[in-house]
Amino acid sequence: MIKKNIPNLFTLANLFCGCVAVIFACAGALKWATYLVGIACIFDFLDGLVARILKINSGIGKELDSLADMVSFGLVPGIILFDLINYSCCTSIADLNPLAYLGFLVTLFSAIRLAIFNIDTRQTNSFIGLPTPANAIFICSLVYIMEMERFKELLGNSYFLISTAVICSALLVAPLPLFALKFKTYSWTDNKIRYIFLLLSVALLIFFQVAGIPLIIILYILLSAINTIVLKN
Repeated sequence: MIKKNIPNLFTLANLFCGCVAVIFACAGALKWATYLVGIACIFDFLDGLVARILKINSGIGKELDSLADMVSFGLVPGIILFDLINYSCCTSIADLNPLAYLGFLVTLFSAIRLAIFNIDTRQTNSFIGLPTPANAIFICSLVYIMEMERFKELLGNSYFLISTAVICSALLVAPLPLFALKFKTYSWTDNKIRYIFLLLSVALLIFFQVAGIPLIIILYILLSAINTIVLKN
């Protein structure tokens, strides 16, 4: 019984991080919120890894994972976008621009994506649509990139941020086949696309640092599209 629930402990740790991140995001401490989203991503990866290592397949675990992801990678990014859009529109933190609520499109579409994922048997070894953790990482990276002088004007533009919310929401439910970072074996032949992605991701982080994070998400989508075309041919 204890062994069966070990992966769920990691899932609950993911959920806890998400709950605390909500508090920080609502208080305007966006960087702390992003730190916790990053830690939640680690726990989200570990719960699946541990389940595979222990050969545990739990229906409750799958549902619990989606509930945790909804908070950590659905609600928190929505609040972050709400804050970023509102800051870009208002001169005072006490002001509120109704356009900021469009940031919660990401939260709504994350819920749709997670609901679809739970009943879609095609997504056991790959994904259709951008996974919520990847989407959350992309949005969290904006908090850091907007501090860079060369991107400050662009990311401080409310219309750019609203467009980002719309595009991210669309990608969550788009019929895009995307590979999963799940290694059944570690051979080059079986995991060529995964190894290429990881190597290029490291290179992007080295050369662009935090600005490389959104590029990694874009790379993930592009490599998935290339992989799909190659498999079809």
